[in-house]
Amino acid sequence: MNTNVNLEAAFGVLAFLGTAFLLGLAVLVMLHAIATRKRARAGKVGLAALIVLGGYVILLVAFSLVSREKVLAFGEEKHFCEIDCHLAYSVANLQKTKTLGNQPNETTAQGTFYVVTIKTRFDETTIGPHRGDGLLYPNSRVVTILDEQGNSYSPSAEGQKALAASQGDGTPLTTPLRPGESYATDLVFDLPASIKNPELLIREGAFETHFIIGHENSLWHKKTKFRLES
Repeated sequence: MNTNVNLEAAFGVLAFLGTAFLLGLAVLVMLHAIATRKRARAGKVGLAALIVLGGYVILLVAFSLVSREKVLAFGEEKHFCEIDCHLAYSVANLQKTKTLGNQPNETTAQGTFYVVTIKTRFDETTIGPHRGDGLLYPNSRVVTILDEQGNSYSPSAEGQKALAASQGDGTPLTTPLRPGESYATDLVFDLPASIKNPELLIREGAFETHFIIGHENSLWHKKTKFRLES
């Protein structure tokens, strides 16, 4: 299974929360020790906090260094771990065009419009035994296209507006799902006509994920992307 983590999501989150709790507790103890002029205690607690933080950083970097870059083909899925269930993403279709929309609201690309259809699926085989059939609200997503020089391209606001005017607003990536449900989302990118080997990257947008061990967003962690050219 291709996922956005190389450590079980529950363990990564628990490690992050546990470390944050210990460091917060250490700060409170240090402040109390300083206030009561027990500097030796403050020093010992500070040293212990540094050891805990150092150990966490070592694990964070270690899991990043052993991660592997992956490039998925059309139809292959990338799973996002949501603690007790998975959302699976895949590229279902790609359309290239110079213009989008209908007159008088037609929009012309500076390069070429890439209309990427992303399928989101709630994998019902990954839910916890007691979860039930409740809705899952996806975390925020950041979608970009990268070229072989490392340039990053975000969705085109003008292209997206023209597509919505001609085909409707579509289904946002943040739309909730029940187990087994799926939907498709069209995103528009205005890419240079000379672009080579474009790859689509879908990742989590939450800032704290940069500090979770084994998470794709963490420092030096390799990415799982989607190939857009055959």
